[in-house]
Amino acid sequence: MPLDNYGSSKRYGWVQDRFGLSWQLSLGKLAGVGQKITPSLLFVGSQQGRAEEATNLYTHVFEDATVEGIQHYPADAGKDAGTVQHAQFRLNQETFMAMDTAFDHAFGFTEAISLEIACATQAEVDYFWAALTADGGEEGPCGWLKDKFGVSWQVVPTELYNLLSDPDTTKTQSVTRALLQMKKLDIAALQHAYEAKP
Repeated sequence: MPLDNYGSSKRYGWVQDRFGLSWQLSLGKLAGVGQKITPSLLFVGSQQGRAEEATNLYTHVFEDATVEGIQHYPADAGKDAGTVQHAQFRLNQETFMAMDTAFDHAFGFTEAISLEIACATQAEVDYFWAALTADGGEEGPCGWLKDKFGVSWQVVPTELYNLLSDPDTTKTQSVTRALLQMKKLDIAALQHAYEAKP
C-alpha cells in the first residue's frame, strides 16, 4: 500500500524491504501503542477469521496479558464482515496486533518469523509448550513449535544461553548435540550434556 491517507492515519504505508520482510509505517501518537516496533499478525487464507480466537488464546496463556481493543469489519465488508479489522493486545508488557483479511494473499505464517519465549524454569517450558501445541499445534525441533493457527514460537530456557556462552567449545558442542536431538527443551538433559566428560 503506497504511503497515503487511509482514514485511520494521515500517513500510512505497507512496504516490503529487500529481505522480504513486511513493515507497516503509520503516523500517529506513540503513546497509543507504547513502543516503536510492534509485531502484527495477519490471518489470511485458511486462518482468515481466526484473529480474535488467537488474541483470546494468547492473552489467556500469558499471565501478564490484556486485550487492549478489538475492532471488527462492518456488516457490509463482504467476506471480512464481522472478523477482526484490527486488534491490539499485550503479552508481558509487549504490544502485539492482529488482523484478518479475506484478500487472496500468496503468503501465510511460516517459521521465517517466530516469537521467542524466554523461560526461567523447566515448569515454564513445559507450561508454554503444552499450551501452545494444544488443539492442533505442532511440535518442532530444538524448542520450536507451531500453534494451532500456524504461528511459530521458540520456547527457550534462559539456562541454554548460559550453557552456550561458555568459552569451552567442547562443552558448547556437547550441549548443541543434545539440543539437536530434542523437540521440547529439557534443561536437566542440557546441563548433563554440558557437564559430561569428553
